[in-house]
Amino acid sequence: MLLLIADFLHHLHHLYGLYGLYGHIKNGIFPGRSGKIEAWWKRFVKARRMEREGLNILVIDANPDRAAILEQGLVEAGYARVMTIHSMTNLTERVQALAPDVVIIDLANPDRDTLENMFQVTRAVRRPIVLFVDQSDNTTIAAAIEAGVSAYVVDGLRKDRVRPIVEIAISRFAAFDRMRRERDAAVTQLAERKVIEKAKGLLMEKRQMSENEAYTALRQAAMRQNRRMVDIAGSVIIAFEMEL
Repeated sequence: MLLLIADFLHHLHHLYGLYGLYGHIKNGIFPGRSGKIEAWWKRFVKARRMEREGLNILVIDANPDRAAILEQGLVEAGYARVMTIHSMTNLTERVQALAPDVVIIDLANPDRDTLENMFQVTRAVRRPIVLFVDQSDNTTIAAAIEAGVSAYVVDGLRKDRVRPIVEIAISRFAAFDRMRRERDAAVTQLAERKVIEKAKGLLMEKRQMSENEAYTALRQAAMRQNRRMVDIAGSVIIAFEMEL
């Protein structure tokens, strides 16, 4: 429950102001429990601050003046670990070597080749990615999302916007990453189920077992050998194929 409340506050405090929201909650939603709310709020704020201070953020910007805006905005927002790359040479390898937690890219007015080169980086680096541009179109936005950009910001390079944009990018990345893992797990489970079903079918056909007997044989073999049932099923399939 507290995690849900924390996530709710995390998104709303940009609208109300951090301490304005705190006062609203303390005096309005939970009257008479200000002591506990105040203690919890202090822990919440401290955790958020420590979270920001611990992040390694990489700024990619060929323009030193524009990069300075991002760097200043990040430092003022409490992000203590900021790295900057100005040269675009061997960019993917350099980003992977630095292993940042968040990547912020500023391209101002990029041409199509520059965008495609940058999208190669975003595809290779599975991290929350913020992309600042001065102008765009629907095709470019769609390509950016497809390439893994978490926040696409048009004509919005201001230091006061850096913190909320970074936090939104992190939240979006976490949500999409969770969906991706769930999808991959579902695909894997379906594939494994097909392997087990095929092995059961072969045992039923070649060894005249019932479906329950075939399943029990696979399960017991997996337990004896301390292996996953799908691995046993794969071995059974290979063994029968070698008999042909």
